[in-house]
This record gives sequence, structure tokens and C-alpha cells, in this order.
Amino acid sequence: MSPHDTIIGLSKDIGRTVLGQEAMIERLLIGLLANGNLLVEGLPGLAKTRAIKKLSTFLDAGLSRIQFTPDLLPSDITGSEIYYTAEGKGEFRFQSGPVFNNLVLADEINRAPAKVQAALLEAMEERQVTVAGTTHPLPLLFLVMATQNPIEQEGTYPLPEAQLDRFLMHVYVDYPAEASERDIMRLVRDEEQMDSSAVHTTAAEQQKVAQQTIFDARREIHAIHMADAVENYIVSLVQATRTPERYDKDLRKWIQIGASPRGTIGLDKCSRAYAWLKGHDYVRPDDVQAIAHDVLRHRILLSYDAQAEGITANVVIDKVVQLVAVA
Repeated sequence: MSPHDTIIGLSKDIGRTVLGQEAMIERLLIGLLANGNLLVEGLPGLAKTRAIKKLSTFLDAGLSRIQFTPDLLPSDITGSEIYYTAEGKGEFRFQSGPVFNNLVLADEINRAPAKVQAALLEAMEERQVTVAGTTHPLPLLFLVMATQNPIEQEGTYPLPEAQLDRFLMHVYVDYPAEASERDIMRLVRDEEQMDSSAVHTTAAEQQKVAQQTIFDARREIHAIHMADAVENYIVSLVQATRTPERYDKDLRKWIQIGASPRGTIGLDKCSRAYAWLKGHDYVRPDDVQAIAHDVLRHRILLSYDAQAEGITANVVIDKVVQLVAVA
């Protein structure tokens, strides 16, 4: 079976247990294929945690869950040097933290202060952790999925722009459709009634997707053709957020700071992965448009005028996509 067929099968397996959130599952797989990290924002109970848990169930990968709280310490994430004694001799040994895993769920990341959030910076960007002057590499297959709740902002610590920029995508999760909600009710009822036997667990383990499949898929994604016109279109979209006065007076009023070069790189990676998932041999402008909001919404700093008028990042990106011509 080809890597593409295997990943599509993985998506369907997750979709059978995470109902009504097809877009989130697709973005989760794009993040994995594009070798990036995700910030997922949504109200409680929308299967954010369930999605990455199911991904680890069907993928041969370990999962760590870190519950961010105000009293969490950076060493609780990265690990620390522990002093061991044996036969009258002592030495410091590094005891790795939960970040040393393939999939890391940073649950409610904005509940911890900035120094704890910053403990993820090196891991997310450089795929390594430095403790006591020693650098420890992270697994080759590595993804951080951080979640945050858009309500209950009292007692939270908003993520600084430097850390937001390190997330490949900022994904919004909305309520499922009415028909899906009925299916969710039935699924949970069936799961509670089902006795998870050892035979069922063994069967699930045998169907796990190998990590090598992800690496093979990444090679195919890198080989997807992207025409110069599409590359220019990506650059023009990002440039429009930096020099909005060239396009529209409202954009100039709404945007305070535009997207960084990571936005350009993110659009390239994600549009390739999106095109590959859709079975395209080359990247089309509509592939870029389909992923633009998730890649750019956390990289644009809105002005006070935009906030006063109730203008969101999505509205700004809609305007950018509308105004920037496809070459």
C-alpha cells in the first residue's frame, strides 16, 4: 500500500472515532506531514484531546500529555539533572521529561506562565532540549499539539508572539453539525457498553501505521511540483500583510504587524501537504487558499482600530486573499 493510501486510511480510522471534526483531523495530519506544531483553539468538549489520542492509537508513536497549570515548572516539561549515588559514588544523570516523545499534548498551554511556555521553544523549533549545558535530541517524529480555551481568560497567560510564530498552524475548532452530534452520543454510549477485551487491543496494535510511512510521505510531499506562479502567489500573500497600504486602506488600518518569513515557509509546507492529501500532482492556488487562514491567523498582529471594530484575523485574511491576484 502506498504512503498516500495508508495516510488516507489513517484519517478515516481517526474519523470513525472523532466525529464531526474532519477539518481538525485533516489539519492534524497536515501538521504531522509538514513536520510542524499545532495550536488548537476551541471550546471544551470538542474532541481536541481525543483527536491526538486517537492518532497515537492508530500510529506507532508515543504520546505525552502535559496539563499546564500556574504552578508548573520548566523542568516538569524538559526534565532535569538528578543526583544518583551508588557504592559511595555520586553522579548527575539526566532524567528526561514528557517532551521526549513523538506526540506531545500541551493541554491548556495558556494556563502556565511565560517561563513554562518558553520551555517548549527550543523543542518546537530546533527539536532538541538543552539542560545543564548538555543538548539532548528529540525523536525524529515529533509534534506538539497545544490547546487553549477561548473563554475563561481570567488567570491565563497569553502566548507571546515569539512562541505563537513557532506554531505551524493555529486551528480553530467549532461545534459539530447536528447530525454528527447525534452520532457522537451514540458512539460514546457504545464505547461505554463495550468491554475492551485483550483481543480487541491486540487487533488495534497490529493495524498501527509505522513511523517510516510518515517519513516516506514527507519525501513524496517534498517532490510535489510547485510552479513559479504559485510560489510568487505565496510570497505576495505574505507581503500583503506587511505592506497593506499597497492594496487597501482598510487593510492598512487593520494590520499593525504582518506575517514573518515563517508564514511564507508555512504556506509552502502546508499547501504541499494539503495538495498531496487531495491527490494532486502539483500545488494549485486553491490549495494555498485552503490553508492560508490556519497558517497566517496567529502571525498577524491586529491594530487597536481593528479590535475596536470587531475585525478578526479571519476577516483580514479573507480580504488579503480577495485582493492579491494569482499570477
